[in-house]
Amino acid sequence: MDFPEHLLYTKEHEWINVEGDTATIGITDFAQGELGDIVFVEVDPKRTTLDKDEVFGTIEAVKTVSDLFLPVTGSILEVNPLLQNEPELVNQVPYGEGWIIKLKIENKEELSQLMDAAAYAKMVG
Repeated sequence: MDFPEHLLYTKEHEWINVEGDTATIGITDFAQGELGDIVFVEVDPKRTTLDKDEVFGTIEAVKTVSDLFLPVTGSILEVNPLLQNEPELVNQVPYGEGWIIKLKIENKEELSQLMDAAAYAKMVG
């Protein structure tokens, strides 16, 4: 499994890539593998500002539906438009074109509560 060193991770299996005040968020390689073939990704566009750990959407696989949790408080700037027609990108390139949202970070102090790649790898075994 792949856990890029430059990302931060949550216990709910989301990853976050921080660039200034903007974060790109998706699910980890481990998570997509556990879910199986992803057939639908939904983000609620009506709720743009959310608190850390709030549900920002769902991801549907052939066998299950899972909630997506926000790693940090922020405002959704963009939802990946590619996922509407190609949700399988989350399986194929979870750290690339399979990203789910871009977020304006409201509280950078919350980043210190996330795991680095080594801690996440240890958690998932």
